Amino acid sequence: MSRNNSITVDGEQQRRMSLNNADIAQLTQDATRATKAEQKMTLMEGIRLYPKAIAWSVLLSGAIIMEGYDINLIANLQAVPAFKRKFGVQLADGSYEVTAAWQAGLTNGAYVGEILGLMVNGIIAERYGFKKTMIGALSAVTALIFILFFAQNIEMLLVGLILIGIPWGVFQTLTTTYAAEVTPVPLRPILTTYVNLCWVFGQFIASGVLKGISERPDQWAYRIPYAIQWIYPIPLIIGIAFAPESPWWLVRKERYEDAKKMVLRLASPEKNPDFNADETIAMYKHTNELEKAVSDGTSYWDCFKGTDLRRTEIAAMTWFTQAWCGSSFMGFSTYFFENAGLDTSNAFSMSLGIYAIGAIGVFVSWWLMPRVGRRTLYVWGLVVMLAILLIIGFLGIAPSGNSSVQWAIGAMLIIFTFVYDASVGPVCYCLVAEIPSSRLRQKTVVLARNWYNIGSIIGNIMTPRMLNPSAWNWGAKSAFFWAGTCFLCLVWTYFRLPEPKGRTYGELDILFEQRVPARKFKETVVQEFEEDETSVAEKKLEGEKTTHFEEVNSKQSM
Repeated sequence: MSRNNSITVDGEQQRRMSLNNADIAQLTQDATRATKAEQKMTLMEGIRLYPKAIAWSVLLSGAIIMEGYDINLIANLQAVPAFKRKFGVQLADGSYEVTAAWQAGLTNGAYVGEILGLMVNGIIAERYGFKKTMIGALSAVTALIFILFFAQNIEMLLVGLILIGIPWGVFQTLTTTYAAEVTPVPLRPILTTYVNLCWVFGQFIASGVLKGISERPDQWAYRIPYAIQWIYPIPLIIGIAFAPESPWWLVRKERYEDAKKMVLRLASPEKNPDFNADETIAMYKHTNELEKAVSDGTSYWDCFKGTDLRRTEIAAMTWFTQAWCGSSFMGFSTYFFENAGLDTSNAFSMSLGIYAIGAIGVFVSWWLMPRVGRRTLYVWGLVVMLAILLIIGFLGIAPSGNSSVQWAIGAMLIIFTFVYDASVGPVCYCLVAEIPSSRLRQKTVVLARNWYNIGSIIGNIMTPRMLNPSAWNWGAKSAFFWAGTCFLCLVWTYFRLPEPKGRTYGELDILFEQRVPARKFKETVVQEFEEDETSVAEKKLEGEKTTHFEEVNSKQSM
């Protein structure tokens, strides 16, 4: 390969790095060793070296179990007779029902709170750290549950849901970014996608609780599910109080000794004699300094500048795709089972089975991701879901009274759930945590999640109207609409979603800074550190048709 085909990091960026670091050569040397060690690390080596990081990440992600439980509760409590009598209106036939407007209001009220909480979280977490922000959010949840538990009317319930949505917004992003920052490259896809598994766990628990109380005629039918939420926060607060802070956050605050202490708390150096905490911190610092040389800002506005704009777009659209690939439609499988003649209690039992299938799907994604990568799994997941939605749409053309068709539609939605939870559902969390720059990761993930929330609000307004016989009455033909949105998401994914598999954050910085097209990320070789001209000469002899990106050290640029 000729030298002309190689691209180096801008010399001005190298100059800025050398001005801020008196011993840039030593920093580069240490960072090089740590980066190579992480790139060569296997999954089992990562598990042996970072068992404590895994445990702490799993602990913080437990907050998502609570949110998954709560979100499922909001939607499904509206089907409980005692809840409908308390918060609904009496119909002409004497039965009670929560009006369609209030159904949408309660569901979307929590999302409105989450949008507010996310924006505040992006500022507070970067200022005070992950631990303090999480503990504050969990404390707020503990207090706000009282509003839901003692709600006397539907207006009070709505206020409680909006307010409790604010700390939920904190859980949505901090759990993912913490997992991304305390684990090495081989563990990152497992621990970030574990967040999605926690969602499934929460939904499974909620369905079990609702099945148990659905036949109760008194107020405890809806108060018990809310009271159960008090079980979660206190143990999590106690555990998180002892958790190590993100070393990446400490490096961004230039607290390098504290960052080293956290790395030693997260790792088990005795399991690997070659592990060097100082070199690991050097890798973090080198990445941080490289990003500062490109853009020193850390505000929300900086997410829309330069190459960070592309990274924000990818993170936001990746999460938006999760909302508009038909996922809001798949939650109505029990609706079709009830239309097929299944009673309410058995419908809840069926939902338990569906969430169990979703959990299996997440485990399958863990097996697939290291083998096929994030982008490939995302693209093919959308392709299969598109095909399933088209099948459901054509089944919807059959007469609505045909119970066999209703069973078939429900079965297809179960398959859809498995495919979703084996691809788009969990992989999304991995992508949105890896794509942003380390200095803007928290704020970029916040913006991406809010884009998802906006998509979810729109979907939650539209889907019930699509299915409701008294509204648009599309029935299963609604799947054609979601097939259309799924296709558009597929087109965007094919052309714009890159493959970050196996990349360190420093490598991703260079790939984005050099504006490598999304479809070329996978085959592009990134030479982040180049200590002398020897390796450059060796590359000239290579016959590979691969683009090499080189970051020359300060000795070459001076």
